[in-house]
Amino acid sequence: MEIWKKNLWVCWFAVFVVSSGMSQMAPILPLYIEHLGVYDQAEVARWAGIIFGCNFVSLTIFSPIWGRFADKYGRKPMVLRASLWLSIIMICMGFAQNVYHLAGLRLLQGALSGFQGAAITLVATQTPKEQSGWALGTLFTGQVGGTLLGPLFGGYLSEFIGFRGSFLVIGGLCFTAFFAIYFFVQEKSVQQNEETLSSRAVWQALPNPKWTVCLFVTTMVMQLALLSIQPIITVFVAKLAGSTSHIAVLAGAVFAAAGLASMLAAPRLGKLSDKIGAQKVLLYALLAAGCLFIPQAFVQTVWQLALLRFLLGLTTAGLLPSINSLIRKSTPKEITGRIYGFNQSAQFLGMFTGSILGGQIAAAAGIQYVLFLTGTLLLINALWFYRMIYKNLH
Repeated sequence: MEIWKKNLWVCWFAVFVVSSGMSQMAPILPLYIEHLGVYDQAEVARWAGIIFGCNFVSLTIFSPIWGRFADKYGRKPMVLRASLWLSIIMICMGFAQNVYHLAGLRLLQGALSGFQGAAITLVATQTPKEQSGWALGTLFTGQVGGTLLGPLFGGYLSEFIGFRGSFLVIGGLCFTAFFAIYFFVQEKSVQQNEETLSSRAVWQALPNPKWTVCLFVTTMVMQLALLSIQPIITVFVAKLAGSTSHIAVLAGAVFAAAGLASMLAAPRLGKLSDKIGAQKVLLYALLAAGCLFIPQAFVQTVWQLALLRFLLGLTTAGLLPSINSLIRKSTPKEITGRIYGFNQSAQFLGMFTGSILGGQIAAAAGIQYVLFLTGTLLLINALWFYRMIYKNLH
């Protein structure tokens, strides 16, 4: 097997394992916050947004720094750093005594983390350009596959070993990913330059900086939309169910619906983007996702929400892989890590803004307004992407 394919499958396994661990946190986070002494539903939603989002502040700041180190020292060390740090910080979260401890640990998590972005950069730079759409789509299935199983597994697990025990399991899964990358990934040697390009020189080296900025903004808006509802889905499910029994399991099922759809769709959309162009897949995925957010505000049952989340998962499978493929194909190889680092900053800024904004809007006006806002933003972004990039490629 070619080295790049072997690296892809090892990274797929590592991403799957980490995603299955990290996605366990979202459905149990509001319940863990209650366990730590916050009981008012509006305050739980507010704290869930804050704690889920504050991690992305430090990720936004540090991602370009780690991208620069990736270009200079190699991408594999960055994946190892991120996975090891995640294992340590998740175990520490299991011993948090209040919501302030939890928020502080989430901030620390972002300082040395960024595992998904590091894995994407490693695969993208080791894969031939003509195969990048398929490779990044395949890697994305590892992420969404873990996201599919994690909430279901975490919901059941938390009922048997408790919330604190769940965080210890997450830490163990992250260490498994560290082990796999350390022993089985082979990276081509990176030529270390004595002089590292400045940020200004990096932008000057880009063939079309305006297109790159458009992709960064699209990444930010996409993550804002997805993360605005994610930390408060458990609260929404509890409202729809009208009962407090097995809420973690029901919320896990709703999370898993989107993950299942994305896992099924991502490889096919990746191949399609290699064939017809990633810009086409990205445009139609943005339009479809924007349209699918709005009817979620009108659901009356948990299963209606799960169905719409499944359909949404089919569309979101074409978003991030298409963006990463367009960046890969339009960026000189020597600055790929830096550009992916900037894109990761845009991604985490969107995650932070979305989770904080979603929690605050849900607490002040209701979850329905969160869904209206995010759907509208995606549709506006689709129009801007069409004007900036899509029509210039046809």
